Amino acid sequence: MQLAKYLSVIVASTIKFVGGPLSGIALGLSWIETAVCTTLGMMLSVVAVTYAGAALQTLLQRYRPQTPKRFTRRTRMAIRIWKRSGLIGIALLTPLILTPIGGTALAVSFRVGRGQLLLYMLISGIFWAVVQTIALYQVPGLQQFFQR
Repeated sequence: MQLAKYLSVIVASTIKFVGGPLSGIALGLSWIETAVCTTLGMMLSVVAVTYAGAALQTLLQRYRPQTPKRFTRRTRMAIRIWKRSGLIGIALLTPLILTPIGGTALAVSFRVGRGQLLLYMLISGIFWAVVQTIALYQVPGLQQFFQR
C-alpha cells in the first residue's frame, strides 16, 4: 500500500512539480517521503526528456534542414532566461514555472550536455522539493482539508 502512495507522488510530480507535494499531503506521507518522491518524479521526467529529446531533435533536423524563423513571446522569454543565467536559471525555474518536461526540453534545445543538465536539475529538484513540501505542510488546515 505504501508503494502505491509513493508511486502516486512520483507520477504527479513528473508532469507538474507541485503535484508531488500536494499528493503527498493528500496521501498522509511525511514531508521527507514527499520531498524524496517529488524529486524522483521530476528526475524521471528529466531523464526521459533528456534522452528522448536528443533523439527527437536529430529526427527533426533530418527532415527539416532549416529551422523555422519565428519568435513568439515564449521563445523570447526562453532566450532571455538563457542569456541572463544559462542552465542555472532554467534549472531553478523548471519546478516553479516551466514544469519538468518543459524546462528539460528548453535546456535540450540549447544543446546543454546531458551530465551537466542532469546534475543541475537534480540540485534544483532537491532544493525546490524540500522548500515546496515544507511550505505546503505548514499551511494551516491543508492536511485536514485533504483528510476529509
